[in-house]
Amino acid sequence: MSRKPYVREVPKATWYMRNGRYLRYMAREVTCIFLALYMAGLTIGLVRLMQGPDKWETYLAGVSSTPAVIFHLIAFGFACYHAKSWFDVTPKAMRIPQGNDFVPGRIIVGTHYGIWGGVSLVALVLMGVL
Repeated sequence: MSRKPYVREVPKATWYMRNGRYLRYMAREVTCIFLALYMAGLTIGLVRLMQGPDKWETYLAGVSSTPAVIFHLIAFGFACYHAKSWFDVTPKAMRIPQGNDFVPGRIIVGTHYGIWGGVSLVALVLMGVL
């Protein structure tokens, strides 16, 4: 054994850019920041709703502004990417035995997308959109 073993240098700030898998992982993690900001905005909305009609109207005016609408569209895109990336990872994390084999990953992912679509449809019906 050598006295000074070889240790490969790993760039501290850009290690995730060497492999597409790592880059997609970091992209999914960054989406959490936007989702947290979106949830903070919803929480502020609930607080304003509890404070009365005047505060609620002020909140609605702020949410209706152009920068807020753009932020909501970006947050929606990140939420969709986040959900898709988690659904794609699900078959690796949730292996369901079926006899001597496992349930194929496309069935697990398809089931998740089906449930997501069904819950979204029910929510849209309950909100009166559909």
